[in-house]
Amino acid sequence: MQGNVNDVVWSGTWVAQRLGVELEGDEKLHDLLGLALRRNPKRAHLLVSNVLGKHVPQSPAVVYGHGFALGERVRELLGADEAGRAVVLGYAETATGLGHSVADGVGLAPYLHSTRRSVPGVAQAGGFEESHSHATSHLLLPEDPALLAGDGPLVLVDDEFSTGNTVLNTIRALHGRYPRERYVIVALVDMRSAADQGRLDEFAREIDARVDLVTAASGTVRLPDGVLQKGQELVAAYEQGQRQGGAAAQAGAVATRIDLQWPQDVPDGGRHGFTPAHRERLERALPAMAERLAAALPADARRVLVLGFEELMYAPLRLAEELERTTDAEVRYSTTTRSPVLAVDDPGYAIRSRLVFPAHDDPDDGPGERYAYNVAGAGFDAVVAVVDSAADTPALHAADGLLAQLAAHTSHVLLAVVPSYVPGPRSVPERPSMLPEPLRGPAFSSYAPEEVGWLLRDLSDVRLEAPTEEREEAIQSGGAHYAESLPVEYQPSPEYQELFHAALEASAARIAQAVGVVTETVLAERSPRPVLVSLARAGTPVGVLMRRWAQHRRGLDLHHYAVSIVRGRGIDANALRWLADRHDPADIVFVDGWTGKGAITRELAQALVEFEKAEGVSGFDPEIAVLADPGSCVRTYGTREDFLIPSACLNSTVSGLISRTVLRADLVGPDDYHGAKFYRELADADVSGAFLDAVAACFDEVADAVDAQVKELLSGDRAPTWEGWAAVERISEEYGIHDVNLVKPGVGETTRVLLRRVPWKILAHSGAGSDLDHVRLLAEQRGVPVEEVAELPYSCVGLIHPKYTRGATGADGKAVSN
Repeated sequence: MQGNVNDVVWSGTWVAQRLGVELEGDEKLHDLLGLALRRNPKRAHLLVSNVLGKHVPQSPAVVYGHGFALGERVRELLGADEAGRAVVLGYAETATGLGHSVADGVGLAPYLHSTRRSVPGVAQAGGFEESHSHATSHLLLPEDPALLAGDGPLVLVDDEFSTGNTVLNTIRALHGRYPRERYVIVALVDMRSAADQGRLDEFAREIDARVDLVTAASGTVRLPDGVLQKGQELVAAYEQGQRQGGAAAQAGAVATRIDLQWPQDVPDGGRHGFTPAHRERLERALPAMAERLAAALPADARRVLVLGFEELMYAPLRLAEELERTTDAEVRYSTTTRSPVLAVDDPGYAIRSRLVFPAHDDPDDGPGERYAYNVAGAGFDAVVAVVDSAADTPALHAADGLLAQLAAHTSHVLLAVVPSYVPGPRSVPERPSMLPEPLRGPAFSSYAPEEVGWLLRDLSDVRLEAPTEEREEAIQSGGAHYAESLPVEYQPSPEYQELFHAALEASAARIAQAVGVVTETVLAERSPRPVLVSLARAGTPVGVLMRRWAQHRRGLDLHHYAVSIVRGRGIDANALRWLADRHDPADIVFVDGWTGKGAITRELAQALVEFEKAEGVSGFDPEIAVLADPGSCVRTYGTREDFLIPSACLNSTVSGLISRTVLRADLVGPDDYHGAKFYRELADADVSGAFLDAVAACFDEVADAVDAQVKELLSGDRAPTWEGWAAVERISEEYGIHDVNLVKPGVGETTRVLLRRVPWKILAHSGAGSDLDHVRLLAEQRGVPVEEVAELPYSCVGLIHPKYTRGATGADGKAVSN
C-alpha cells in the first residue's frame, strides 16, 4: 500500500483528476509533492511533501539530506563570515526537523523553533500568528533571549513558501524588536502565485533589509473555479466511515520501552534553542543510542518505522538516520501531527491511511485528536515511537492511545522517551526597590485622587503625536511599534458629542448592571477585598466604576491602580514590582473594558509567566475581569453582549484626559514605568466625570437584576470558547487581509480603528441598530464604507487598511486599492 517517491503513479493524480488541480513547475516537483484533501474552510487541497518526514514515511537519509543541502546553499549564499553569525529559526510543527537540518548544513548556526506548547517559567521572547493554519499561535521561548537579539542574518525555515504571509509576519514582528540587516527564507518548495512573486522585494524595501529566498524547487498550483466547494463535498462524501484506528486498537497492548540513555546536557530539540555545542554532544551520543534501538528490534524485522511526535522531529530523525546507517533493515521515518487530512487508499493519493488517537501531551488548547498517516497497511515489522517525557502520559498508553493504535498494525511496538528539556533559572540582576509612588489627580488626570493611582511616567511635555497615516505606515511596515507614538487626539464634532450623550443616557442602566455583575463576581470568587488593577487606558473607567459599586453597595473602599500593557511587549514589570511590594499578588484583579479577539488576555497570561520566572514572585492571577466579553475570552465578565459602551466613543476626554500608554527606549528606561500624557488643555471637553456619574446613578435600580444574574452565572458554565478569535481568523482570510492584527472586532475596537488607525472598511451586523450610530457617523466623516453583514458574532468589526499586505483582495475578489 505504501506510497513513496518511486511510485509509478504520481501521488497527486487522484486529487488532480477529481478537482482539476494542476501542479506546475520544476521537473522534480512531482517527486517532492503529492496532493491530498482536508476539511478546511479556506483551502481544500493539501500539498503533501514526500521528503519532509511528516505525513509520508521516508528514508531518514533522504529527509535529513534535503534539509542539510539547503543549509549548505545558505552557507554558500552568506559566505563564511556571515554564516558564522547566523541564527536559524524553524516553524512548528511541520518544519522543526527541517529547520534543524538546515542549521546543521549552515555550519555553526544556533537553532530555535517556534512552539505551540507553552512552558511554565520560560519567558516569551516573541510570538506570532499563522492565520491560515488550523493551530495558529506560535511562541518563541529561547533559553537565552540574546539568541534573537544579535545583528547577524536570521534564517527562517518552513516546508513551503506559498503566500509568504506567515514568514513575512514573523519578520515584521521580530524586526520591530530585533532589527537586523539580512534575512534568508528557506523552504523545500516555492509555490507562490504570480500575484505574490513581487511581494518579497517590496517587503525588503519597506523594512530596509536584504531578504533572500532559497528553495529546492519551485512551481505553482492551478485551481479551477469552484474548487473549494467541490473539495469540501468530496471530503464529506469520503469521510463517512473512514475513521480508522478505534475499532482495531489493541486494548491493553504493551510497548517495549527502550532506555536510550539520552545525554542529560542535550536538549530534545530547538524549542528553547540548540547550540553548536549541543550538536557536538549529540553526534557523540548517537551511535550508542542507535545501537540500543537496534538491539531491541526483533531479529527478523526487515521494515522498521521510527515515528516522531509532532514538534519532536529532529531527535527521532537523527536516531532513524543512524539506525538506517548501521543496520540491514529498511528504515523509514515520519511523525505524528495535529493536522486532519482525508485518507484514501489509492496509489494516486498521498495519504493512503490514517490512525486517529487522543492528544497525549496535555496541550494548551485542550484535548483533541492527533493523527499518524501512511502507517496502517504499510507493512512495518516494527514501529519505534519516539516521544518526549511531557508526552509520556496515561493517554499515550490508553486503550485508544497511539501505542494501541500502532499495535493493531504491526507486531512490535517500541517506545523511546527523550527527556523534555526545560531551561533552569537564570540569574537576574537586582532592581532598585525605590519605585515612584502612583501619579494621581488633579496633578495627573481629571479623576479624583482616591479613584485611581496611575503607575505611569508623566510624558506630558514630550511631543509624541504623529499623523494617523504616518503611524499606520510605520506600524505595518515594521519600522515602529504602535506604542512608540500617539495618534493625534480626535476632537469630536458637535453632532458626534450629541451622539455620545444620547448613547450614555440610553445605555447607562445597562452598563451599571454589567458593572455590578462583574464586581459581584470578583467579590464572590476572587477576593473579599480585591485590589483592582486596570489595564490603561480602556480598563480605567471600568475599574473606577467597579470601585464605586463596591463602595456604594458593599461599603468597601478598594485600592485601584492603572498600569500599562502593550501587545507584543507585555505588562509593565516595574508596575508589577511595585504592586507585589505593597499588596498580596493573590488579591490583584486585572480589569479591562472589553475583549475583542483576546490578544491582551493572552499577552497578560504570558507576561505574568515571564515575570514569575524573572522575579520569583508568584500569585498573580492572569484572569482578566471585563465589562463586556463578546469574544468569549474570559470567565469573569459583566456581559457577553457586544453593545455600545460610551467610554469607547472617545479617547482621553472620557478617560481622565490620559493618553494611551507609550513604551519607547529613549523615553522609558529600565527603571521607569511606561509613559503617558495628561492632556490638561482638553479640560473643557472632558466628560470623564459625567460618564461615571451617569452610570453610578443607576446602581440602585439595577441591584436586583445584578443579584439574579450573578446567581445564574456562578452556577453555570462560563468557560471561554474563543469564538471571537475564530471569527477574526475567518474574516482575515475572507477579506484577503491575512493578518489578524488588522481585524478589530466589537464596538469598542471598531471605534478605536476609526479614531486612531487608517480604516479600510467596517463590517456592521445588520441588526445592530442604534448601538452603531456613532460608528456610522465616524465612518461617514472619514469616508469609510460600512458593509452590512447578516451573520457576525459581533455588532461590528473594523478592518484596518491592509496597505502593506500586497496582493490582498477584498470580499468581491478585486484587488485592494493602496
